[in-house]
Amino acid sequence: MNLRPDQLAAQLDKPLSPLYLLHGNEPLLVLEAGDAIRAAARKQGHEEREVLVAGQGFRWESLQAAAGNLSLFGASKLVDLRIPNGKPGREGGEALQRYARHLDDGVVTLITLPEIDWATRKAAWFVTLAEAGVAVELNAPERERLPEWIALRLNRQQQKADADALNFIADHVEGNLLAAHQEILKLGLLHPPGPLNLETVRDAVLNVARYDVDKLRQALLEGDAGRCARLLEGLKGEGEAPPLVLWTLANEIRTLASLRLGLDEGQPLPNLLKAERVYEERRKQAIQRALPRLNSAILRTSILHAAKIDRMIKGLASGDVWDEFLQLCLRLTRGTATQQAPARR
Repeated sequence: MNLRPDQLAAQLDKPLSPLYLLHGNEPLLVLEAGDAIRAAARKQGHEEREVLVAGQGFRWESLQAAAGNLSLFGASKLVDLRIPNGKPGREGGEALQRYARHLDDGVVTLITLPEIDWATRKAAWFVTLAEAGVAVELNAPERERLPEWIALRLNRQQQKADADALNFIADHVEGNLLAAHQEILKLGLLHPPGPLNLETVRDAVLNVARYDVDKLRQALLEGDAGRCARLLEGLKGEGEAPPLVLWTLANEIRTLASLRLGLDEGQPLPNLLKAERVYEERRKQAIQRALPRLNSAILRTSILHAAKIDRMIKGLASGDVWDEFLQLCLRLTRGTATQQAPARR
């Protein structure tokens, strides 16, 4: 059974499932969910806990042995299995399937994985585990949902903030949920319960955002010029290599140009997305929103602009690379073809 993260607490108030499977891209949320399950297990009498870490050389028979090795002083136990790389291998996959089909009474099993790819989701061992118990995917909230996530966390400590303050926090902790958690706790220590204004938040919250080029690509597709500017500034400040930034932007521009050409020729978008290997649903939706504002002239000009930046990175042309990145992003987010194509040098 698959549960949303917000459904887990209610499920833990009931008799526990014999198996819980946690996975996702946000370690903080996975850790918190695991802590909640461990606390519920103790509350319901599973006082003994055995932790297994499936690393290199792990003997998979020890998993079944842990479940069968109950204490003489109690018949309830929590088996806490962690698979850090999310890849149990053939032997591990078979062992996990056998284990899930013969869950012992009095034993609750918690299995923790990192973020997993689409192929792993279809693997027999993963499907068997999810069907045998409760599976919860715990991913970091997307940027547009981050203020809501922050507001819920503030509410837990009887504080609230207006939209400007929430967005200020979101901008300064983006991509770093653990830091966001720490900043929220700090607000709880510094200020009493009640409302928080922007000035109060600005004085307390550090800029601990983490930036990556994938977020820049997403902001570009969504037409968010302000966020593109912040991300570029952050990437520059963190010393990100310009060739990687250019590669990300140029690849996205080429994909958009290919899709635009196909649409102009009357081909259906789903077929074009498949041909371009665009499978992630969020990216599909962002591309579908971006294409109406991007005609072939804009995309041709953007390809030439990317080529100019490439020459600048290689030292064959003069100019500020990061300023050109910003101008390229603005060209694509605004969807205007009024600028002339950059001259070749």
